[in-house]
Amino acid sequence: MTEVATDGWFWVGTALCAVSLVICVVMTFIRTFPDDFSILSVAAVELFLVVYGVGAIFRQGGGEPLQGELWEFWGYVLTALVVSLVAVVWAVTDKTRWSNLVMAAVGPTIFVMLYRLQVIWFG
Repeated sequence: MTEVATDGWFWVGTALCAVSLVICVVMTFIRTFPDDFSILSVAAVELFLVVYGVGAIFRQGGGEPLQGELWEFWGYVLTALVVSLVAVVWAVTDKTRWSNLVMAAVGPTIFVMLYRLQVIWFG
């Protein structure tokens, strides 16, 4: 297995995803409704993804090339944005304890997508 280069974006995103996962799992056991902390933790992941996307635009505009396909990279970015939005919408409409668990799935899902984005960027 080849080692994938990682950068600060990856490590910040990983930390946010891990914190969001822990918060959402804990709130699943503590609350019987979607907790504000869970929603805010997923919103923090979403905000990170927006900043990541803007940063990627500047990096690509500055001449830093992708090692993979452009469409694949932006497909992952857009899909990651949609995943976290869908989880929050689910939580707001479902209003049960399990909404927190649905939001907990955002952290590991986005982590895997960030790793894949690193593979596409650095090869």
